[in-house]
Amino acid sequence: MGRMFSGLAQTGAWGCFDEFNRIDIEVLPVVALQISSVLSSIQRRASTFIFESQEIKIVWTTGIFITMNPTYAGRPVPARRHDVARHALIAEIMLFAEGFNNTKVISKKVDTLYKVSAQQLSKQDHYDFGLRPLTSALRACGVRKGQDFSVPDETVIVLGMIDST
Repeated sequence: MGRMFSGLAQTGAWGCFDEFNRIDIEVLPVVALQISSVLSSIQRRASTFIFESQEIKIVWTTGIFITMNPTYAGRPVPARRHDVARHALIAEIMLFAEGFNNTKVISKKVDTLYKVSAQQLSKQDHYDFGLRPLTSALRACGVRKGQDFSVPDETVIVLGMIDST
C-alpha cells in the first residue's frame, strides 16, 4: 500500500480504494497513517514530505478516494470500540501524520497528561478527557505545527494543549 500511495503522491494521480473496511484491523492504522501523511502534505502545500522514512516530492493534484461497504459480513464499519490503553498509540500516529518528530515520547506524555487529568480533576460531565477531546487537541497541535515548522515540537504541543482547553 505504501508504494501505491508514494506513487500517487509523486505523480499527482488519483486512486480509488474500494471496500476499505475489509482491510485487516491490524493493518488499518498503518494505512490510515500513510493516507493522512499524503493528504496533510497536500493541505500544507508542501513540495516534499517524509513518507516511510524517505523524502519524496508531492504533486498537489493527488487524490485518494475510499469506499466502504457497511453490509460486509466480516466486520461492521466501526471496526471496534477504542481501548483506553491505546490512546498513546493513537496519539503517536496522529502526531506523526501531522509532521512531528519523536512522536513515541511526546505521545506518552500527552497520554499521561490526559490520564492524570481524568483522575485528578472534576468528574463533571463537561470535563472530558477521553479520545475525542484528545484527538481534537492533537489536531489543534497539528494546525500550530503547520504554521511554523521551526518551533520545537514540545513547545507546539504545550501551546496546542493550552489552545484546546
